[in-house]
Amino acid sequence: MKKQAVRAFVLLCGGVLFVGGCATQEAVKKDETLVPSTVSQTKQVNEKPAASETGSTPVAADGVQPESQPAKANTDASATNVLQLHTALENIYFDFDAPTLSEQARTTLVKNVDMMRKNPAVTVRIEGNCDERGSSEYNLALGEKRAKSAKQYMATLGVPEKRLSVISYGKEKPADTGHDEAAWAKNRRDEFVIISK
Repeated sequence: MKKQAVRAFVLLCGGVLFVGGCATQEAVKKDETLVPSTVSQTKQVNEKPAASETGSTPVAADGVQPESQPAKANTDASATNVLQLHTALENIYFDFDAPTLSEQARTTLVKNVDMMRKNPAVTVRIEGNCDERGSSEYNLALGEKRAKSAKQYMATLGVPEKRLSVISYGKEKPADTGHDEAAWAKNRRDEFVIISK
């Protein structure tokens, strides 16, 4: 009889341990399914709710007002604005061996100045360039004269000189690597590069 009681007790303890082990695994499984729910609840609390129809400031589910969104949206908009402005600033072109502004160049500079007026925080570098003919030294000097001509004209149109700087690349940065008049005409230019905003 004692043997049967001991056997029954061992079987009972084994059954309790077996059931307890299964219950622990089941609890883990239940907790695992709760994790995504908890994450989604946290995400919902952190997300900025839509404003009500009355226009009042939205309040999160926990009663705390959400923080304003970081300035990332402003940074993205600013970067987009700089890119748009950079593409809006047009190059000007020069005749062979000349730093003087043509009528077309002056018209283009008026447009560039207008774009700078709309963006008063922008600083622009004017880059003077030449075609491949002539020595490097001569073309560096000519490129600088071309950039300074554009800077001076833009200053007369109202752009503060502190917002304009000049550099000459001479013949070192051709827009077209060809060796004919069509290529040379593209290389005799001033480019306008935004260096700060």
